[in-house]
Amino acid sequence: MGFCLGIDHEEQMAIRAFDILKTLGIQPVLLDIGASGGFPSFWAPIAQYSTYIGFDPDNRELRDIQDGQFSRSVIFNKAVISCPGGQETEFFLTKSPYCSSSLPPDPESLSDYLFSDLFEVNKAVSVPATTINAALDSLGVKHVDWFKTDSQGIDLRLFLSLNESVRSRVLAVDIEPGLIDAYKGEDLFVDVHCELLKQGLWLSSLQIRGSVRMQRKTLRALNEYNLGLNDLHINRSVRSSPCWCEARYLRSIQSLKEQNANQREYALLWLFAIMGGQWGYGLDIASEFEQQFGRSEVCAILRSVPVMNIRKRNSTFRNVCRRILPRSVKEAIMKLALE
Repeated sequence: MGFCLGIDHEEQMAIRAFDILKTLGIQPVLLDIGASGGFPSFWAPIAQYSTYIGFDPDNRELRDIQDGQFSRSVIFNKAVISCPGGQETEFFLTKSPYCSSSLPPDPESLSDYLFSDLFEVNKAVSVPATTINAALDSLGVKHVDWFKTDSQGIDLRLFLSLNESVRSRVLAVDIEPGLIDAYKGEDLFVDVHCELLKQGLWLSSLQIRGSVRMQRKTLRALNEYNLGLNDLHINRSVRSSPCWCEARYLRSIQSLKEQNANQREYALLWLFAIMGGQWGYGLDIASEFEQQFGRSEVCAILRSVPVMNIRKRNSTFRNVCRRILPRSVKEAIMKLALE
């Protein structure tokens, strides 16, 4: 697995990182519930090596995946349900297709927020439904490596609906639970987080998203005074309040050890950690990989890629400091370093 000519060291190391997939014959399985906006951009680097499975019954914004982007790709225009048995389920089509859900929106809770109109239900329809397990069986897929869901309120119950043999070996979970009751009976972050920790996962990143805490009727009332305020003015100038979050969880090394995980699972977990900038965790996995399977060229790559990234960031920080810090500050820092 040699280096390519004509590219810099950083590009070489990135190529070696993804060559892990070819070297070990790995084809990641990426499962995407709520695929209205197309597949997540963070999967692009591994798309050509991967199997993509997407679900979304509201296809108003569904984009076809171009041939060749993934090794294999399938999209089910069906709602995903957590309990087997039903061939159809009720689905609430909202003003924004990104807010459509199998749960009805909660008008009382939403009324305090400016984005409440996005959840207005245009109509409730009966749509084809399937479970994740049934879909995987129909494709002959035995495992899921990266589970991404934006199911608008039922993220946790869908993850828990996976057969235990599949769920216990999921290596990465991207999930968007609510912080408010935007839907009636939805899975909130507090419950999602506690359960995923029990499942052998840990919280790798968390982005808080939200809307302006202001009732739409208040804005309508202001318009009667011809003050010239609209949604754009409010959203630009008023701080958003937390309403939901985008969270990523990774499987713990201890969980892998308890399952007697193989090289494929360790290498994939390492790659997912590196893709998320978790270089320290990548080094933890590299160390455990060597302990479990012995030294090899793969071990060298698992160590060298995160080390390269750490060094690069430190070098960039030093260069920035050299450019922007006053000379007196730099001299003071050097004095402290020598004491």
